[in-house]
Amino acid sequence: MPNKKTLVLGASDNPSRYSYLAINALQSKGHDVAAIGKRPGTVAKVKIETTAKDIDNVDTVTLYLNPSHQKQYYNYIFSLHPKRIIFNPGAENKELFTMAQERGILPKEACTLVLLSMGQY
Repeated sequence: MPNKKTLVLGASDNPSRYSYLAINALQSKGHDVAAIGKRPGTVAKVKIETTAKDIDNVDTVTLYLNPSHQKQYYNYIFSLHPKRIIFNPGAENKELFTMAQERGILPKEACTLVLLSMGQY
């Protein structure tokens, strides 16, 4: 399975958060992971950044932010030119979904953890 560089947006170093579980699962499946969150931290050797950083060759942006917190990242997400955006449960956003489609990016309402566990990532 090819490495799909993934940005986890809404990352947390709290082990009870789904973004924390996703970072671990992505790494264990051999994907390069970048992470941006509200607070700095580290999960599975991935440093959680608190500001938007340039990242090359992003395949997937997986969202763990509710829609009200996504707007500030729209331009940033599109500047990365990802192939797809995964809207995890609670992150569904019709506006961003449509904007992604208009830019030729595959928007997907799904759970990153489920996709990984089923080999569909």
